[in-house]
Amino acid sequence: MSTVATPGVGLAIVCVVLVAGAAVVYRVARLGPVRTAPAAAARAIVQLAAVASVLAVALAHLWSALLVLLVMFVAAVVTAARRSAAGWSGAWLVLSLSAGAIAALLPMLVSGVVPMTGVAVVPVGGIILGGSMTATSLAARRALDALRIGHGEFEAALSLGFTDRDARWEVVIRTAGDALLPGVDQTRTVGLVTLPGAFVGVLLASGSAVQAAAVQVLVLLGLLLAQSVAVAVTVELISRGWIQRITVLSTDRKAIV
Repeated sequence: MSTVATPGVGLAIVCVVLVAGAAVVYRVARLGPVRTAPAAAARAIVQLAAVASVLAVALAHLWSALLVLLVMFVAAVVTAARRSAAGWSGAWLVLSLSAGAIAALLPMLVSGVVPMTGVAVVPVGGIILGGSMTATSLAARRALDALRIGHGEFEAALSLGFTDRDARWEVVIRTAGDALLPGVDQTRTVGLVTLPGAFVGVLLASGSAVQAAAVQVLVLLGLLLAQSVAVAVTVELISRGWIQRITVLSTDRKAIV
């Protein structure tokens, strides 16, 4: 007997109840527009239905699975760039995500711990990309905020003989730890506070608890490396001035901060 939820009337009713409950809370507590939860739920259903349809075919072949992973990578870069509020210069975050993903996935694939099959590469790669995207966008946003707020510190460093790169680095490096904190906390508290998706997924797929723990450890340690590399590259790009925040001053003028 399957231990996972299967499509049907029961699942549909429970989902409607959950969404309606969230909408009521939004209304009563005035958390925001009541349509927020239903709109998000509808979007999730459409997206997951489309993804499920594509993956059912794509995971059967390695080349099509890698194509899916490439699409996920592009989406991660676009999302991270948008969240950084750096305009077109945010496109340089492709280097951050590439470096993080390669650093984590390459040893997994070369060693054979993660087999070169679509059903293995896409889930693991997707988790690595998702975690790297979150850390990268957070690192970029915090670092650019620090440069804007700490402009005086930047000018002071320049007056002491620092190069532009080193002066920026002194300001932004203090924000790097904040971007890595969620991933580090997740690793520290796994099994005590939370049971992450990879662990639960293996259990629901009828795997043993030992197998689930092994997969989860692999994913978490891969995320630690991927996020560390991605954040380090992001800080370096911002320190070199390749990524800058563009603030609109008027209808026809912009300032680069």
